[in-house]
Amino acid sequence: MAEKSKYVFVTGGVVSSLGKGIAASSLGLLLQKRGLKVCNVKFDPYLNVDPGTMNPFQHGEVFVLDDGSETDLDLGHYERFTDVPMGKENNVTTGQIYNTVISRERRGDYLGATVQVIPHITNEIKTRIKKLERIMDEPDVIIVEIGGTVGDIESQPFLEAIRQMGQEEGPRNTMFVHVTLVPYLGTAGEFKTKPTQHSVRELRAIGIQPNMLLCRSAKPLSEDLRKKISLFCSVPTRSVVNAQDVSTIYDVPIKYHAQGVDDIICEHFGWQVPQPELADWEQMVERIKNPRQHIKIGICGKYVNLRDAYKSIIESFVHAGVANDAEVKLIWVSSEDIKQSGAEKLLYDIDGLLIPGGFGERGVEGKIEAIRYVRERKIPFFGICLGMQCAVIEYARNVCGLAEAHSYEFYRDLKHPVIHLMADQEGVTELGGTMRLGAYPCIVAEKSKSYEAYGLRQISERHRHRYELNNAYREMLVKEGLLLSGMSPDNRLVEIVEDPGHPWFVGVQFHPELKSRPTKPHPLFREFVGASVTYNEKKKAATSADVEESIDISRS
Repeated sequence: MAEKSKYVFVTGGVVSSLGKGIAASSLGLLLQKRGLKVCNVKFDPYLNVDPGTMNPFQHGEVFVLDDGSETDLDLGHYERFTDVPMGKENNVTTGQIYNTVISRERRGDYLGATVQVIPHITNEIKTRIKKLERIMDEPDVIIVEIGGTVGDIESQPFLEAIRQMGQEEGPRNTMFVHVTLVPYLGTAGEFKTKPTQHSVRELRAIGIQPNMLLCRSAKPLSEDLRKKISLFCSVPTRSVVNAQDVSTIYDVPIKYHAQGVDDIICEHFGWQVPQPELADWEQMVERIKNPRQHIKIGICGKYVNLRDAYKSIIESFVHAGVANDAEVKLIWVSSEDIKQSGAEKLLYDIDGLLIPGGFGERGVEGKIEAIRYVRERKIPFFGICLGMQCAVIEYARNVCGLAEAHSYEFYRDLKHPVIHLMADQEGVTELGGTMRLGAYPCIVAEKSKSYEAYGLRQISERHRHRYELNNAYREMLVKEGLLLSGMSPDNRLVEIVEDPGHPWFVGVQFHPELKSRPTKPHPLFREFVGASVTYNEKKKAATSADVEESIDISRS
C-alpha cells in the first residue's frame, strides 16, 4: 500500500520484562488484520552475536528460524502473532553491529577516519533497519523493538539511532511507542505515576518524544489518572493506553483494539484502511478462557524453574488446547527429582508426558526413567530433540536388552552409543552457530501417528542439535518394534521414532514448537494433546466404573 515504509519504534522504561515483545507483536497483528503488510525486528543490546551460546538462565529460550538463525524469544512472539516467517535480519545485536563496523575498519573502509559510536555505530543500526524495507519486499510498516530499558548504557546507541531516524524520516513516517509501568502500592491504596513520568523524561532528554504510552498495570487506570499522565508526559490522553494484566497474552491485541490503539496509529500515518477482522482471534481467545475440559501434561526437564526456557512449548500447548477445547495444565517435574524420588511418585496423575530439548548430562537418567514409566503404562508420550534421544536410549535398554546403551554426547567410552555425533559435526570446535540449525525436509512414513497428524508425506521442520540416532543400531531397534517414521530425504538421518504398540508414543529430532501458531496449532502438539484428552477420559471412565462396582458390592 505505502510507497515508503513507515516506522513504529517500541521502547521500554522503568523495569525490564514489561512485555515490549508482546506489545510489538500485538501492534503487528492489529495492523496486519487491517490489510497492512507488517515487519517486526528486535534490537538486542548485548555484545553476544546471538543468544545461541547463552545459558537459558541468562536469556531464556533460543528461537531458531527457518534460515538457521538463533534469535531472541521475542521473535517467537512475532511469528506466533503475525505468522510472518522471520529471518536473520529480524534480530540484530550490539555484537553484530560492532563486529560489522570493526571488520570494516580493519579493511580500511573508513579511509583512515576515527571510528566512533556516532556516526559509525548509529549509521549501521539505521542501515539495518532500512535494509528490511528491501529484504521484506517493501512492508507498509516496520515495527522496531529496542531491547532493555531507557537509561541503560547498552541501549543508548540504539536510542540515538532511532532519534536520528525520527528527525530524518519526519514525524509523519515515524512513531514512538513507549511501554512503561504504573505500579499500584497496596499500602498507599493508589497508583503511582512518577515511574512513568521519570521514564518519559529520560526519553525526552535524549530527544525522543513518545507519541503513545502503553501503561502496564495490575488494575484498570481511571480517566483522571490517564489525564494526569498525559499532562506530565505531553502525550494526548487518548494515546495513554491502559495495558492492564490479562489472563492470556492473546487477549492483548483485543484490549488494544478496544482502546483504539490501531486507529491512533493509522491516523498518525494517514492510512485510510478497514477495521481489523478479529473474529477468528476472538474465538480463539474465548476458547482459551472457557475450555470444555482439563488435562494434566507433565514436562520433565532440568530448567523447570525457568519457564522462559520452554516458552514456545508452553504456547504450543495453549494452541493445541484450543484445538481440542481443553485447558492443558502443565505439571513441571525436575528430571533430577525423578531420579531421586522415582517416576511413579511424581507422574502418577498425569495424562501425558513431554520431554523437551536440552543439552548436558544432568538429569538424563531421570528423563529415561520417566519415559519408561509412561511407555509401560501406555500414557501418551512426546519427546523433542534430547527427549527423542532419551526415548531411543530407554527403548534400547529396556526393550532391546542393551543395558549399557547411552549417548555419545555424555560419555565417550561407550559399549552401545545408540546416539552419536553427526558426521558433519566431527572436528567442529566453535560453539556459536555450528549445530544443525534451521529448516530441513523430512519424509514421513504412511501408517504412522506422524502421518495421521500431518496428512503429508514430506514436511519441513526446524532443528537445533549435534547428535542423532546412531545408524549402526537402526536394524536392531526396528527388529524390536521401534518405527522409524520420519527420515531425511537421503535416508541418512532418523527424524521421527514411534512405538506402534503404544496409543501415542512419538519422538522427534526437530523442534515442532517453533512453528505452532494460535489459530494453526502444530499437528503433533494437537494430536498429542488429543491423545492425552482420550487417556484422561478413559481414566475417568475407569475410575467411575470402580466407584460403581464399589457401591454395588457395599449394597450387596
